[in-house]
Amino acid sequence: MTRLLSRPVSQRVQWQLEQQGLHPLLARLYAARGIRARSELDYDLASLLAPASLTHAAEAAVLLADAIAANARILIVADYDCDGATACAVGIRALRAFGACVDYLVPNRFTYGYGLSPDIVDLAATRQPNLIVTVDNGIASVDGVARARQLGIATLITDHHLPGDELPAADCIVNPNLAHCDFPSKHLAGVGVIFYVMLALRAELRARNWFAESSGRREPRLATLLDLVALGTVADVVRLDHNNRVLVSQGLQRIRAGRLTPGLRAIFRAAGRNPAQASAFDLGFMIGPRVNAAGRLADMSLGIECLITDDEGRALNIAQQLDALNRQRREIESGMQEQALIQLTAATAALDASPAAAGVALFDTDWHQGVVGIVAARIKEKLHRPAFAFARGEGGEIKGSGRSIAGLHLRDALDLVAKRAPGLLLRFGGHAMAAGVTLREIDFARFQELFAQVVDELLAPADRTRTLETDGSLESGYLSIATARLLEAEVWGQGFPAPLFEDEFVVESQRILKDKHLKLRLRKGAQRLDAIQFNFDQAPGATMRAAYRLAINDFNGVQTPQLMIEHIESRSV
Repeated sequence: MTRLLSRPVSQRVQWQLEQQGLHPLLARLYAARGIRARSELDYDLASLLAPASLTHAAEAAVLLADAIAANARILIVADYDCDGATACAVGIRALRAFGACVDYLVPNRFTYGYGLSPDIVDLAATRQPNLIVTVDNGIASVDGVARARQLGIATLITDHHLPGDELPAADCIVNPNLAHCDFPSKHLAGVGVIFYVMLALRAELRARNWFAESSGRREPRLATLLDLVALGTVADVVRLDHNNRVLVSQGLQRIRAGRLTPGLRAIFRAAGRNPAQASAFDLGFMIGPRVNAAGRLADMSLGIECLITDDEGRALNIAQQLDALNRQRREIESGMQEQALIQLTAATAALDASPAAAGVALFDTDWHQGVVGIVAARIKEKLHRPAFAFARGEGGEIKGSGRSIAGLHLRDALDLVAKRAPGLLLRFGGHAMAAGVTLREIDFARFQELFAQVVDELLAPADRTRTLETDGSLESGYLSIATARLLEAEVWGQGFPAPLFEDEFVVESQRILKDKHLKLRLRKGAQRLDAIQFNFDQAPGATMRAAYRLAINDFNGVQTPQLMIEHIESRSV
């Protein structure tokens, strides 16, 4: 069951925003998202929180500056998703611009798994680094850091994942989610953390007169990296608080102006998207998945190489490989979803029969490790329950990726499972909405049962009903391309949702595309509109109430407004 709920709007705040010069529709939308003054929508770089306010960023800058001055070898160890790839690219590009001797290593997820493990440290040691810098990982790498210390390698951890009970004994840790960190923006992505460290490093090098005229060194403009910061931030689905919206807005401005890295330009081209019209949607659903495909099916080094090369031809060649991998990923995912539907039927029956089955865990021996996260997301969307999907690993282990719904912190749920069944979870970590876990295949049934029990305890009954928050009705005069462009130009994302409207329509025609998408011709008053619902589960009657987003349909060079339907409620005539 899905419930539509209109966001409350303070008429007084809406009026004040209009008086401050905001478009009336934007004033209404922003008032519903807690904006009280237009100054909260100031996305100039000067609005960024100061790098010095991020705990240990200054100490990290000293560590890096000393390494650069000594010509020490720095090795970045990255994660294998889009956030990790962009974070690595930001670190490589910035450090090389500062004159550092730096290279990178990204673990193959199928061979080494996640994070700075002892095995990864041993592999890194073959490069003879003096300093290992992690990006988007490392906060749980207690054993890996200990191994690096044994080998005499210094470590700098930059991460944004939630810390466990024990922190690694690294030379320095920068993470906004450390218990003693007062940095106001707790939702920085991994790429945001390393970007802040690079800002702090530049300040430290300035203080050392590193860029003095007599040195012959030019001070790099770190703003040139904001396209990568925006991509990683949106792709990692972190909460877009004001600070993150500044980063994304600045990155999108650069992309739209054509000031983007060659690799990103090439991926836009491979995806058939125009950078001049780039939106957060493009970053999250068109560009991000193509970078992620490298880590899911092959080696994320391919994605990183695309983002760090300045050779336009090489960038386009790699972007085409990433596009091909993404198509392959979609085919694998489609097959896995068909297999999952069989298990989902049983899971749905279990949910109907027992409220204890509030959390779902599925496992198939034929599933691909690189795609289980996407399958978990589909299960979560279909059942509106926290869900894990597992694939077979090596040595009798299985690896699961989970997605949650509002009301349940997934990593906290795993922590409780681990406390109740010591030794059941071999490794786990993650965020409120996404997490990963490794366990023995023989323990899957036990995990399945215990996870369902824990979720049932932690998830409030009200959160088990799917709720779509809408922005109410959209006046007929706003159902236009101009309005769609107005909305696309703004920054929307996790925690700052894109506008979703609801209205009643007369259904003039409907047909099914590719056996799964519903194409509609709708009428509201005297206005007629095209609409589409992807992966629909029920067709409407003669009239319907729909929750929808306003978009632009570009067909053969002709642009028309189109409604992207997210939910349909049929109405009797």
